[in-house]
Amino acid sequence: MYSFDSMVKKLKKNPKTIVFTEGSDPRILEAASKLLASNFLTPILLGDPDEITRVAEEDGDNIRGAVIIDPKNYEKMDDVVNAFCEIRKSKGMTPEQALPIVSQGNYFGTMLVQMGIADCLLGGATYSTADTVRPALQIIKTKPGNSIVSSCFILVRTAATGGNEVVAMGDCAINIHPNEDELVEICHETAECAKVFGVEPKVAFLSFSTNGSAKDPDVTKMRNAAQKAKQAYPDLPIDGELQFDAAVSPVVARTKVPDWKVAGHANTFIFPDINAGNIGYKIAQRFGNFDAYGPILLGLNAPINDLSRGCNASEVYSMAIVTAALA
Repeated sequence: MYSFDSMVKKLKKNPKTIVFTEGSDPRILEAASKLLASNFLTPILLGDPDEITRVAEEDGDNIRGAVIIDPKNYEKMDDVVNAFCEIRKSKGMTPEQALPIVSQGNYFGTMLVQMGIADCLLGGATYSTADTVRPALQIIKTKPGNSIVSSCFILVRTAATGGNEVVAMGDCAINIHPNEDELVEICHETAECAKVFGVEPKVAFLSFSTNGSAKDPDVTKMRNAAQKAKQAYPDLPIDGELQFDAAVSPVVARTKVPDWKVAGHANTFIFPDINAGNIGYKIAQRFGNFDAYGPILLGLNAPINDLSRGCNASEVYSMAIVTAALA
């Protein structure tokens, strides 16, 4: 069963380095202080060193041991510029054009990951999701075989029987109207992410219909996507299309689809679009008392993750561990 302790144990055996693109944000500094005290993850804080030090001192955060880099005064900026120009050479990128771009924290931090100076990146405390994803797509790019970047949320709560109940939900943050093939990719990436959290994925493709109980193009999309995913990943337990109650309730599943194996026991949920996904995970978070971790970006060549701009320091700390564990 999943716990942060298992992730921390792995990181202590193989410590990582994580870039925070908004190094002077008080929430980032509080989380960085906690990470440094635990000695398994080295933060790289981007921004003006004097401002970062001032904010940390004012809030009583000990960031001794953190690496602080000001992109505007980075001694190896020529290397960063040249590497970025090489990546973007098909766009005719010149050093003069590249310098102001890679001087921005989101681009600079992503280049540190691309160049192997850092293992992973966490941004979004003040940047939008698009401002985190765009440089990742341009620089890190998608993994071989992947056509899109997607996302999932991992939701965790204490189970009535003890331990933790963990489920995965995708895509709740990136792809607005995924098509059948994109849903197959989202399914695979979400299931792989669930495994990192100790979940043996049982995947349900969700709909307002169960096994053809309603007729609509959206229903057909989810049914076809489920069938394609079964063919692509025969070792992954998958059912669909399913209404949510049939996906999680054994009683309902026995009534509606008695021969289906995942129905009634699903723990990994694939939503038809971002409307359903975003609403669904937030209902689970607020009404179901789940802690939500994410959005965890999937499909990239390196771990790049996005924070909510309403996050607190505890969430930054947790997401830093999650991001490093994916490295």
